[in-house]
Amino acid sequence: MIVEISHFFSILSAGLFFLAFIFSTRTYQGNHNLELLVNRIFSYGFYFIFISFLLYVWLAIQSDFSIRYIAEHSNKDLPTFYKISSIWSAHEGSMFLWILFLAGWSQLFNYLLSKNDLLKAPAIGVLAFIIFGFLIFLLFTSNPFETILPIAPINGADINPVLQDPALVIHPPFLYLGYVGFVIAFAYNTAFLIKGDMQINWEDVIRPWSLAAWILLTIGISLGSWWAYYELGWGGYWFWDPVENVALMPWLAGTALIHSLYVSSKSKVLRGWTILLSISVFSLSLFGAFIVRSGIIDSVHAFANDPQRGLYLLAFSAVLITTSLIFYVYRLPQLISKNLVVAKSKESFLSINNILFAAAIFAVMLGVMYPLIFDYLYDKRISVGPPYYNTIFAPLTFLAAIFLVFSVGSLWQRTSKLLNFKSFLSMSILFAAAASICISYIYQDFQWWFVGALFSGLLILIRYFLLIVDSMIKKSYFNKPSAIAHIGFGVLILATALNASLSYEKIINIKPGEIYKDSDYEFYLIDFDLINEPNYDSVRAKFSVKNIYTPNKTFFMFPEKRKYFIRGQITSESAIKITPYKDIYMTLGDQLDNGYWVVNIQYNYLIRWIWIAAAIMGIGGFAALMERLKRK
Repeated sequence: MIVEISHFFSILSAGLFFLAFIFSTRTYQGNHNLELLVNRIFSYGFYFIFISFLLYVWLAIQSDFSIRYIAEHSNKDLPTFYKISSIWSAHEGSMFLWILFLAGWSQLFNYLLSKNDLLKAPAIGVLAFIIFGFLIFLLFTSNPFETILPIAPINGADINPVLQDPALVIHPPFLYLGYVGFVIAFAYNTAFLIKGDMQINWEDVIRPWSLAAWILLTIGISLGSWWAYYELGWGGYWFWDPVENVALMPWLAGTALIHSLYVSSKSKVLRGWTILLSISVFSLSLFGAFIVRSGIIDSVHAFANDPQRGLYLLAFSAVLITTSLIFYVYRLPQLISKNLVVAKSKESFLSINNILFAAAIFAVMLGVMYPLIFDYLYDKRISVGPPYYNTIFAPLTFLAAIFLVFSVGSLWQRTSKLLNFKSFLSMSILFAAAASICISYIYQDFQWWFVGALFSGLLILIRYFLLIVDSMIKKSYFNKPSAIAHIGFGVLILATALNASLSYEKIINIKPGEIYKDSDYEFYLIDFDLINEPNYDSVRAKFSVKNIYTPNKTFFMFPEKRKYFIRGQITSESAIKITPYKDIYMTLGDQLDNGYWVVNIQYNYLIRWIWIAAAIMGIGGFAALMERLKRK
């Protein structure tokens, strides 16, 4: 009975959002009563989809296996939080959550935006149409309410063992919140294009919403990277998997949008480019939903393999994007600013970085789509791997870092004299170059990408260090949130480069009672334990590890292999020892015929600083958001 109520509320919500869309098209006449009606209908639409999802969560907690989706992706022996997270472990449930967040962002926007805002009615109409379209997709092609009749199974098929991890409870929600959060910029700017009043300052409205979405997307991607590192058993934080790439593209576009909004609000140039970015970032989110849910790619992260779903998503996305682009092209002559971007001004450097971001997005898009196009044309499968992406991304990142530093001391709409012997920029370049040469010499690594990463990362950190010191001495103002976020970017470049250059691995064969020694550590395999858990059996190795230079300090590592009962799937659980400079990362392989076990030992240098850097960037974004809200 509860599932029918939940299903009915979702249908009712779809009907209300459709009504909100229809009525919103009539509010241009200035009928305030009709506008109030639209707002209330929209709110009730959100309330009904929210109640529907809460009821569905309750059904998952109660292990109601009469519902096909819950029976296929949950199990009565799971902890409660895994029963809840099983909702977004596969296509139908994750789409349900995606739509809930889409409606949640929209309702918050509806509640907080002033009723006197000229663009509120058309923006709410655009949002209502988007939510309605996705609810139709959920109800007709991805129905999570389908039941098993006449007899429900006694137990469920269990959640994918790889997803039985606390990070998967929080990673997808943050990622989805970031994805769909950019719908506000898309809807409001589409409303601006429909309205056509060029005097409206839409930048001030969408900046905090875009910044909030960017922060959440940054957190979501970082959590996914962290989960991949310790759970998948390969010791990496980024695989350039197609699904990882479709999460990266909206982040790159969102980063460009935030910077472009800053320019547009300051000097009223690049307005057309900023609106195009707001369309692009949500379009890339829709493209990501299509890629993940259409079945056209093979990925550990992909959800579905149903062409019908893919065709609907493709068609609906095409309607949204094409419509917004038609309005954009129609209004473009009015959007073009009479003021040109002045050479060597802050706008010019931010514009160059936007171009670099666009190039990076195109490179990722090409890497995702080229194998599909090649397969279609020649009926042969190929893959585009890390060498391609690393080769493209490294120079783009270095250039972005350099132009970022150029923009720090530049002026709005005025040519800046940046390079002279006594300038902070010249000092930063000299110090960064000298430090990069020294570090490269110490580690005897003179590869172009390593030297380039050292130089660009250090250039950012040194330039901001000088800026902070100078502001403390002169008591002058500088943009603190921007400095924090950009310092995080500099740390990210350095940590990634040093991790790639210094990290290495050893694959050994060992049996209980034996010792393996390398240059720094001694590994003693004590024995194996057999562990019985409610939903899996485990073989866990016990290693005693000590540093050769400090033999009195011993620690233990427990890598294991698990076999889950329901699915019969075998997973490797890594053991990680965290030290200030590196992680010792150990995974247990297969047992050989002679009784030896294959063990992989990795030394991952400065890998924690990758996530620390992402956290710093997120903190910078949050500080900028708080500062923006305080001003308002």
